[in-house]
Amino acid sequence: MPRLPRRLKHGESATLVEHLEELRTRLIISLFAVVVFFIPTYAFRKTLIDWLQGPVPEGFELTTLSPGEPFMTSFTVALYAAIALAVPVVVWQIWAFLAPALPEQSQLVVVRLIAAATMLLFCGMAFAYWIVLPNAIGFLLNFDSEIYATQLRAREYLSFAALLLVGSGVMFQLPIFILGLVRLGILSSARLRRNRRIGYGLALLAVVFLPGVEFVSMALQAAPVILLFEASIWLSIFFERRWEASGVLPEPRFGTGDS
Repeated sequence: MPRLPRRLKHGESATLVEHLEELRTRLIISLFAVVVFFIPTYAFRKTLIDWLQGPVPEGFELTTLSPGEPFMTSFTVALYAAIALAVPVVVWQIWAFLAPALPEQSQLVVVRLIAAATMLLFCGMAFAYWIVLPNAIGFLLNFDSEIYATQLRAREYLSFAALLLVGSGVMFQLPIFILGLVRLGILSSARLRRNRRIGYGLALLAVVFLPGVEFVSMALQAAPVILLFEASIWLSIFFERRWEASGVLPEPRFGTGDS
């Protein structure tokens, strides 16, 4: 493992070569973290696959159709799990590289946002696993069951489940994304309230691009996204007042509009 890079302080100068060397080292550390986490995830790959297979209705088994598919499927699941576990390390390395460009007060705000984003990520994945995935996969596998002899291919189901978990986790980042825009002065709470219907429409449009082609998973995913958008508006009002009081909120770049 490479020697840990020294974290620069705000305003501290460094040469281009030093920045590139730091970036290279932090990338190596991130890759090393994935390799380290891959060892236990591969060792417990059967447990991971059983866990992902949990929402599948009784009577369905995962099937493979080629000699190399069992190995590649298990390898891919273990790799995805290792990357998920390494996310905090990767995010911290990215943050440590970019932090010197921000004042110390702003650094504290970003650290809190990163912590909140991590929590929302896992909340979104948990919601998808226990609520969305069982209902979606149950509906799809049993649709017109009297017509089709449905089989569940391991590679396609596990990819579907992984994308659904990750997609829901990303969608749960909506409050962090909106708060970031408010903090930068690109949006304001007044503009968000005035354009609430447009926000709802954009949120529902984003749900369409998530895995799951039937109305069951779409409806289950849409409900929390709408709630998160509404919560984002009220969080923006709260934090906007705090930031204005402390003098750290920049002037709106595109106007605020009336509520």
